[in-house]
Amino acid sequence: MFKFELARYETNARTEVVAGLVTFVTMAYIIVVNQAILSQTGIPAGAVILATCIAAAIGTFTMALANVPYAQAPGMGLNAFFTFTVCFGLGFTWQQALAMVFICGIINLLITVTSIRKHIIASIPRSLQCAIGAGIGIFIAYIGIKDAGLLSFTSDPGTYLMLGDGDPLTSTIVAGSGAVPGIVAINTLPLVMAVVSIALMALLMVRKVPGAILISIIASTVIGALFGLTSFDFSTYLAGLGESFSQLGSVFGVSVTAIPSLFSDPTKIVLVIATVFSFSLTDVFDTIGTFIGTGRSTGIFSDEEIDNMANTKGFQTRLDKALLADAAATSIGSLFGTSNTTTYVESAAGIAAGGRTGLTALTTAVCFVLATVLAPLVLAVPTWATAPALIIVGVLMAAPLQEIDWHDLTEAIPAFFAATTMSFFYSISTGIAFGFIFYCLTKLATGKPKEIHPVLAVVTVLFVLNFLVSAMI
Repeated sequence: MFKFELARYETNARTEVVAGLVTFVTMAYIIVVNQAILSQTGIPAGAVILATCIAAAIGTFTMALANVPYAQAPGMGLNAFFTFTVCFGLGFTWQQALAMVFICGIINLLITVTSIRKHIIASIPRSLQCAIGAGIGIFIAYIGIKDAGLLSFTSDPGTYLMLGDGDPLTSTIVAGSGAVPGIVAINTLPLVMAVVSIALMALLMVRKVPGAILISIIASTVIGALFGLTSFDFSTYLAGLGESFSQLGSVFGVSVTAIPSLFSDPTKIVLVIATVFSFSLTDVFDTIGTFIGTGRSTGIFSDEEIDNMANTKGFQTRLDKALLADAAATSIGSLFGTSNTTTYVESAAGIAAGGRTGLTALTTAVCFVLATVLAPLVLAVPTWATAPALIIVGVLMAAPLQEIDWHDLTEAIPAFFAATTMSFFYSISTGIAFGFIFYCLTKLATGKPKEIHPVLAVVTVLFVLNFLVSAMI
C-alpha cells in the first residue's frame, strides 16, 4: 500500500516520524478552534471535535498514499466563512452549509480528475510562483507571531461588530480598518515564555541541532508545565466522549441528505451557486499556493515536474496524486460534519524538520486518530511553544524573493502583491488573486498580452467575479 522510497528522497524513518510529530503539534490547535467556530451554527460541539480529528486523519492518510509530507484538516478561514457568512450572514442552516461543502468537494474532485487544476498550476509564471512561496512563508510567520500572543489590536469606536451573545469573552468581534495592530507589553509569564521559545528554536536551528524544532517545542511545553501554564483535563473530556460519538452519529451524512433543501427555494438558487463557487475557489487556490510554496523550494515537487505538469497524463507524479488526495478530502470531511478539509500550510513546519515522504503524513494521521481520545494531552501543548516553528519556517521560505526581477515592474508589482497580501488579508487565495490580477493588468498596460497564459487569464476573471459575488452576498 505504501511506497515511501526513503532512500530516493534522501531521508530516513526517524526524520520522517519526527517531522510528522512536528506537523501535528503545530496544527493541533484546529481541534479546539474548529469546534469553537462551527458549534456556533448549532452543530453539536462534541461531534465537531470528533469530525475534525477524523476528517484530518482520513485526509492526511490520503496524502500518505500519495507519498507526500502534507497534512489536511478543516481549513481556517473556510470554517469562518461557513459560520459567519453562510450561516449567520446568508441565513442557511448548518445542514445546508455542509451540503454546500460536499458539493464543493465534488467540484474540486472533477476539476482535478479532468486535469484543470494541473493546467492552472502550469500557467503560473515563475516570478509569481516564487512570490507565492515567499508570501506563504511571510503568512506562516505572521500566524506564528499571532499564535505566540505577541500581537494586540486596537479598534476605533464604531468600527467593529460583535457576533454572538454579546459577552466579550464568548462572542466574535469583526473589526474594520479602524483596528491597528501593535506589539503587546511582554509582562506576563506566557509572553516571556513565547519570546524565550522563539530564541531557543532560533539558536538550535543556527547550530543545526538534529530535531531542533521538535526539541524546542517539547522543551518549551515542559518548562510551561513546570510553571503551571498548561493543564490536563482528561476526566471531563473522557466522561463526555460517549456522548460526542452519539452526536457524531446524528451529524454523519447530513451533508448529502440536505442537498435537496438547497434547491427547494428557486429564489435562492443563484445565491447557493455563488456561495459554492466562493467555497471552491478559495479551497482550490489555498491548496495550489501551499503546494507551490513549499513543494518547489524544498524539492518535494521538482522544478521539472511543476514546469511540465500540463504535459503529463493521469496521476503519475506525486503532485498529481497529492492534488487528488486534497480534492477527495473536502467531501469526506463534510460527511462527518465539518467545513472544507484542505491541505494545511502548517505542513511546512514538518517539511522544515526534514519531512519529504508520505511517512511524515502517516505519522500525523495516526496522531489525529489518537487525538480523538487523547485530545487533552494534545491541547496541553501551548500555542506559544509551537509558534516559533512557524516563524522559523517563514524565514526559510522567504528565499525565493531573490529570484524575482525587481527591476521589471511588470514582474515586481504582481510579485509584491502576491507575497504581501496573503498576510494582509489572512488568506492564501486572496494573495494569489491579487498577484494574478496585477500580473494581467501590468502586462496589458505595457503591451505584452502574449505573456499572459490563457488559463491564467480565465482564472483571473474568475477571481474578479468572486470578489464581485462576495460584495453582493
